[in-house]
Amino acid sequence: MTSPRKKLLLVDDHALFREGVRSILSRLDFVDIAGEARRGAEACKVAAELRPDLVLMDISLPDMDGIDATRRIKKVVPGARVIILSMHSKAAYIVDAFRAGATGYVTKDSTSLHLKECIETVLDGAYYLDPVLSEDVFHRILSQKAGAMKNEDRVHSLLTSREREIIRLIAEGHPIKTIAERLFISRKTVENHRANIYAKLDVHSTLELVRHAVKHGIIDIESWKS
Repeated sequence: MTSPRKKLLLVDDHALFREGVRSILSRLDFVDIAGEARRGAEACKVAAELRPDLVLMDISLPDMDGIDATRRIKKVVPGARVIILSMHSKAAYIVDAFRAGATGYVTKDSTSLHLKECIETVLDGAYYLDPVLSEDVFHRILSQKAGAMKNEDRVHSLLTSREREIIRLIAEGHPIKTIAERLFISRKTVENHRANIYAKLDVHSTLELVRHAVKHGIIDIESWKS
């Protein structure tokens, strides 16, 4: 008897990218795209209703980062396997993703073959790390697990996922009011987060914050430029 096809939830805020992934997945005979989401909160809601076997998750989402969304989905649907499909290749992001409950990590500049391998591997119950990621990144992940983090990852670890979201939105030029509305929190809460961020990173202005965040890999310089 043929095994039932696995239900997949695709989460990415770029329509053209989702279209490309759909094209790749249409060639696989063991998965079906049962749902899609463009935002983190939407992904959590759809996952709770759909109860997918697999989630393909971007990190850079408009309302929350995909790592936080992964953590929330795993609480609601513990059996769901999550693959991070992201442009970010820094060790800190990868470590956070696996700690949040992801079981696979593939970069967006990887090949469709690697994505297929990743899907097959995680559905078989194993972990998968994209081979295009450098050996140096892999060793840094192992070092982090042993407590020997390098400077940029140590700085990164000081911040909560919500604080990293707020740094990203500040770097994009959004005012406090807009950030509060996007994250469904009060302006006062955003201001408190910003004060905590400034204290943790020892910065005193938005310009210093952005420079510090780029230097230490808290935000990705290419995505920030765009």
